[in-house]
Amino acid sequence: MTVQEHGRPYGRGSGSFAATVVLVGSLVGSAASGCAAPPDPKPAADPALAVRGAADALTRAGTAKASTAMEMASGGTRVTIRGEGGYDFRRRTGHLQVVLPRDPAGKSGHRPITELLTPGALYMKNRGAGVPAGKWVRVDTTALDDGNLVTGGATDPAAAAELLRGIREVAYVGEVELAGERVGHYRGVADIARAARAASPQLRGALAAAAKGFSDHAVPFDAYLDGEGRLRKVRHRFSFSNQGRTVAVASTTLLYGFGVPVRVVLPDRRDLYDGKVEG
Repeated sequence: MTVQEHGRPYGRGSGSFAATVVLVGSLVGSAASGCAAPPDPKPAADPALAVRGAADALTRAGTAKASTAMEMASGGTRVTIRGEGGYDFRRRTGHLQVVLPRDPAGKSGHRPITELLTPGALYMKNRGAGVPAGKWVRVDTTALDDGNLVTGGATDPAAAAELLRGIREVAYVGEVELAGERVGHYRGVADIARAARAASPQLRGALAAAAKGFSDHAVPFDAYLDGEGRLRKVRHRFSFSNQGRTVAVASTTLLYGFGVPVRVVLPDRRDLYDGKVEG
């Protein structure tokens, strides 16, 4: 579980919601980990304490495979972006292969985008128009108005968990089955500003940026925890204004295969593109 960096990364971020939907603005199972299955969940005496502790439980777990889905609705148009990869919750680094939706004619037309998630920065390859082939785009997530909660087409898995530290209200719904395992279902509302204040140092800057950028700090969520308190699935619902239109975003993160090796190699600075990104 290593992170390697060649040279010194550099690049530009964006501070406007015009770039918030960096990937989609123009478009509007559990694996074996060698361990015994976790015990069945039990209703927590304090649901808020259980959900707030989900991020710490993931850190103890170390790594996991991740599947993401981001559904966006605006002006009658709905698109879904999906991602697959892995995440190291101790290093706060991960990788995702993000697939954009097909166009109205049913053609893809977009190569999958490779994303590298690191504290304070998002790296994207095959970003799109205006970026030379083989080059990476680096975005400073602490300069984004959404803190990369929606910009990359997938919520950073650690940020998704850290958001739950900012609970306003939460209730235990009951026990359900998820990917063949019993998990506890919790439903509530998180507050981005509260989460930013309580977040781990690596995520604090990005969430603080989101707290400034979102006019509505309330984020309804559904979280599913296993018997070890690990977050197995979380669905957040964001809402913001982009160029005068209200955009509703539902971001889902599914975690499984705990303990798998996750290796992230950052691009050499010579492979970074620092020019204008179109679309």
